[in-house]
Amino acid sequence: METASSLTDTRSEKPGVLSFGPMTEEKPTLRQIFEAEEAPLLRFACGMLRQRETAEDIVQEAFLRLHGHWDEVNNARAWLYRTVRNLALNHLRDHKRETLTDEPPEWDAAGGSGNPLEKLEAAGAVRLLLAELDDGDRQLIQLKYHQDLKYDQISRETGLSVGNVGYKLHHLLKGMADSLRRMGIESAEG
Repeated sequence: METASSLTDTRSEKPGVLSFGPMTEEKPTLRQIFEAEEAPLLRFACGMLRQRETAEDIVQEAFLRLHGHWDEVNNARAWLYRTVRNLALNHLRDHKRETLTDEPPEWDAAGGSGNPLEKLEAAGAVRLLLAELDDGDRQLIQLKYHQDLKYDQISRETGLSVGNVGYKLHHLLKGMADSLRRMGIESAEG
């Protein structure tokens, strides 16, 4: 896999180009994005593919594509997650026979039903939607669903009122559910 230094963009920084932060921030360099996002993207790809070597190749390909589209991309993080997701799904479709003969994934072993590819696509879509959220909204979901904190604990952590935490989480989840439906992904209940 290529190193961060071989992927660094040598063009000069352009002041005033928007990234994921306030208007006063400059667009991060490709090196900064690589250093911040390579490990999470690799975990994301490994979760979809269950093959580390293939996941590394896909993440490398995504960064190479980002380099080629650098001037067109405003939100590199979301763009990278979408690209990794698409590349992983393409790989799974192209190698369906290999994938299906491997040991069943955890959710199948636990008695889950349904198409494994659809489940991976749904999980990828959720990760993509999370990547597109602003940092504050992503933090709320992280605190609630990854750290399993109660609203009052989230309130202390973020400085938001308990009511505001509940309101924001409700609307974030509703918005994500609507986005998933528009993408053609529905829950088992419909």
